[in-house]
Amino acid sequence: MRLLSIRQTATVAATGLLLLLAACGPNPEPDEAAGGSSQAAAATGFPVSLANKFGTTTITAEPKRIVTVGLVEQDALLALGVVPIATTEWFGAKPGAIWPWAEAALGGAPKPQVLASTDGVQFEKVAALRPDLILAVYSGLTAQDYATLSKIAPTVAQPKDSVDYGVSWQDLTRTVGAAVGRKAQADKLVTDTEARFVTIRKEHPEFVGATGLMATTWEGYYVYGPQDPRGRLLTDLGFKLPDGLAEVTGKEFGANLSKERTDLLDTGVLIWLVEKYAPDKAKVEADPLYAKLKVKTEGRDIYLENEELVGAATSFISVLSLPFLLDKLVPQIAAAADGNPATAVVRAPAG
Repeated sequence: MRLLSIRQTATVAATGLLLLLAACGPNPEPDEAAGGSSQAAAATGFPVSLANKFGTTTITAEPKRIVTVGLVEQDALLALGVVPIATTEWFGAKPGAIWPWAEAALGGAPKPQVLASTDGVQFEKVAALRPDLILAVYSGLTAQDYATLSKIAPTVAQPKDSVDYGVSWQDLTRTVGAAVGRKAQADKLVTDTEARFVTIRKEHPEFVGATGLMATTWEGYYVYGPQDPRGRLLTDLGFKLPDGLAEVTGKEFGANLSKERTDLLDTGVLIWLVEKYAPDKAKVEADPLYAKLKVKTEGRDIYLENEELVGAATSFISVLSLPFLLDKLVPQIAAAADGNPATAVVRAPAG
């Protein structure tokens, strides 16, 4: 699913309100915050300074009231045993913005409050929550957004060496781990998850060196590039992305294809992320430009519905979603990668 929200800068009046809200009243004690008991484990490494796109953020002590303005950070926090007080909705309308693959990690803690991202960051609501840490690692914050949020609490924005919404799951997990004083735990989560990819590449040598691509039907054909987590999922599995893709996507996580570049879709495996499985699949297959490509005639394409669990996890890539996603998606990829139209790609049950 492509990120469609437009980031809006704060007005002078809004900034004044934020400062007022941030200054009003003492912070609640840790046990008043949602998930306070889950944060009882010892945290280390403070103060910690983390570089981001707009500067360096210093966190002086273990944060207790964390708000995620980025769209997937809640999974990394929960995997580390930390429950945020508020999350930001991306898609799916799940209570707390917690997907089923993260429910076990949430345990019995109250679900976080959910903020909307449709019209940009809800600065006033963030300030009213009186956070002591704001995470916006998987985000598209502007410099003004960052400046406004930093007046409320220490804010960790997207990395300076990644495109907006382009941070890898590995870097996000490690950044979140450092921010909450659980660096060693984060490193282990990354190492353990990467080991799963190593096993899959050994079990499926046909993936290694084959071409792969992820696309959607947003305003025509939209492809995800090498700096997008969906593109990186394929390269983590051993695939290589099509030659010329980086030139098309440029400094964005993805881009629309012109009809003259439909050839980029003709890959060893092509994963479509669609809104509605049957009608969107039929629409793609009816395109005469697509219908003649080998990826279609040899049955090497896969269709995933965005808000079914497998499709959702393909966009919502995290240390918690990946174990579920790999179990469900790898068999489909293996069936598609053999190039035999008679091998059925068995769709995972809807969820």
